[in-house]
Amino acid sequence: MKYLSASIIMGAALAASCASSNGSFTLNQPSDTLTIVNINHAPKYAILPIEEEQPEAQVMLNGTPMDVRLAVNKVDYTVPFPLHAGAEHDSLVIKNLARNAVAWKHIELADTFDTANREKFRPIYHHTPAYGWMNDANGLVYKDGEYHLYFQYNPYGSKWGNMHWGHSVSKDLVHWTHEQPAIARDTMGHIFSGSCVVDHNNTAGFGKDAIIAFYTSHKGLPGNHQRQQQCIAYSLDNGRTYTKYEGNPVVTPFDGLENFRDPKVFWYAPQNKWVMIVSADKNMRFYESKDLKKWSYMSEWGAGYGPQPNQFECPDFFEMAVDGNAQHKKWVMIVNINPGFVYGGSGTMYFVGQFDGHKFTCDTAPNDVKWLDWGKDHYATVTYSNTPGRIIAMPWMSNWQYANLTPTQQFRSQNALPRELKLYTADNGELLVSAAPVKETEALRNKATDLGSFEGEKQAKIDNEGAFELDFDLQAGTADKCGVEIANAKGEKVSIYYDAKAQRFVMDRAESGITEFGNKVEPHQLDNAQSLKRYKEVTVNYHNAFALGTWAPVPIKADTHHVQIFVDKSSVELFVDGGRIAMTNLVFPNEPYNQLRFFGGKVANAKAYTIK
Repeated sequence: MKYLSASIIMGAALAASCASSNGSFTLNQPSDTLTIVNINHAPKYAILPIEEEQPEAQVMLNGTPMDVRLAVNKVDYTVPFPLHAGAEHDSLVIKNLARNAVAWKHIELADTFDTANREKFRPIYHHTPAYGWMNDANGLVYKDGEYHLYFQYNPYGSKWGNMHWGHSVSKDLVHWTHEQPAIARDTMGHIFSGSCVVDHNNTAGFGKDAIIAFYTSHKGLPGNHQRQQQCIAYSLDNGRTYTKYEGNPVVTPFDGLENFRDPKVFWYAPQNKWVMIVSADKNMRFYESKDLKKWSYMSEWGAGYGPQPNQFECPDFFEMAVDGNAQHKKWVMIVNINPGFVYGGSGTMYFVGQFDGHKFTCDTAPNDVKWLDWGKDHYATVTYSNTPGRIIAMPWMSNWQYANLTPTQQFRSQNALPRELKLYTADNGELLVSAAPVKETEALRNKATDLGSFEGEKQAKIDNEGAFELDFDLQAGTADKCGVEIANAKGEKVSIYYDAKAQRFVMDRAESGITEFGNKVEPHQLDNAQSLKRYKEVTVNYHNAFALGTWAPVPIKADTHHVQIFVDKSSVELFVDGGRIAMTNLVFPNEPYNQLRFFGGKVANAKAYTIK
């Protein structure tokens, strides 16, 4: 990689320049907080130095300003800012960065950007962005042998901002290739969450089998207000690039509602039409269309449902067979909420009922809450479109309480393992959704260690680099508690166990490693004293908003439970009885976990797999 560094004399000087064989640039500073970077023979990127805890400056290249936390006192890391490569003259306009900021001494030009992994917490087998910030999965769609994962993405820093749709592609749901961002922030606003469909019959007129993306355009307004509208874009090259529809927006809130986002679109065959669901504050609104462009309001659902207080986000909606019976189907509404999750912050709940093509009727009372995952780090979960016969969900693995505080910088946030959802009948007659890791995860298994069958305590070592899977059958017998402790030589540990008396599975990460950032969590503006008290009381071994234990009730009583545990460098995921319990939690151990201690009860057919 060849960089061009600026060597600038600051103070009274208003301009400086630097030249090289691959280009040159000049800094013109007409005021204390305005700089124009004039670039000759532009390469691909300006490499911008970042200091995470600084306020955002504005960087603009002939278009939409991007908010970038440019370095003032020190450089934490760098990000690439695309230029008009090959242009004789290019210019960056940078506002709100002082003349004496250290960024001016460290701006560089380059034709490449180094994305080699230097983070000890970057997962081995979970999806992450190559660099920068990521949150919600967006536009999940399968087409021509490829699974497209779009996601909320900030390419200009590892904190939330500049929402683009980032893009990765996989042929097997477990190995991912990074693509260029697919939809960029523009003058209408940030590109918020949404969905994609394959328009097989060219109903929109953009082309047969075009991928149509639906997203929320978000713009901040004076007085801490916001405008959120639903827009569309289309792709004719299998999802690599998108053209924004010139008629945007296609759906606006009829009542001026400010929290109006995250469109989910699907084909409703019985009435030969498209249906869109949009989160509308504490409700879901349904719209219908024949051409994906003109939409008519149908109904609203959700007032008073779920734990209070809450905020609805990222809906999903699909029909499922009950216990595999194709003659008995129900509709499932996914509702991601923040705040309101049982252990605080953000989480994913669902409701089962009927849909007549116009409105949704829930089978249960508003206060009957069902959680798709019982861990602290499972949010914005949505499902793939165009996968007949399978409902495949992709969660964001974090919690809005501390998403910006986790101890990484080159990247921040990851996706949990994709899960296949099924609808089944629990012991009490309730219809529940299971979430099991997709069968494709078995391809990740490398070296297998047979730990055998045993009763009581057993210790073992796992030779790994921070990534492995445990698979075993667990029977409590006469033990009150039984399970496994996953630890390292520093004594950092995660304890996963079945509490036979309380009929629940627990994952305790209170002593898992780096947890202190949980002390910095501030209450959500919608939280109240009662909800904050509830979050602490229901957790196990509460120390702070991160250092705690989560638990799940057992929906099917049985003498033996099948347990799968997936460990990566910064996460532990628990699946019990084929996903009838799912529990997803981040961890940040100072060195990889490589020690196992089984305790209580009986363990059978135990295997450990290293993961490649």
